Amino acid sequence: MRALVAERGFTLLEVLIALAVFAVLATAGGLAMQHVLQQARQLNERLFASWVADNHLAEMKLQSSTGAGQRVVTIRFAEQSWQVKETRQRSVGWLEVNLQVALSKDGQVLYQTTGWLEIAHGS
Repeated sequence: MRALVAERGFTLLEVLIALAVFAVLATAGGLAMQHVLQQARQLNERLFASWVADNHLAEMKLQSSTGAGQRVVTIRFAEQSWQVKETRQRSVGWLEVNLQVALSKDGQVLYQTTGWLEIAHGS
């Protein structure tokens, strides 16, 4: 006579619990990855905005603009359109330049900086 051997394996309940745990972990991982990608995109935009501001300030140094005032300049950089809001104020011997850089598509300021340009004597 043969002895009854208990079969080994997983019950349906154990499989369902394992699938539920896997689903929760996969969802959490997906949300974390989405957050990381969004943060990387925002960091990339702020980095490009700082480059746009630095380049614009360098171009202003090459020009001999000594007047106070405001203007908005649209610049194409990194396959995107950027707006640079430039505010110039004269002081003794210097021109203070405040720059605010935003993507043209939404207008949210991503980078802001201040620079000083020396005013040539006689200007």
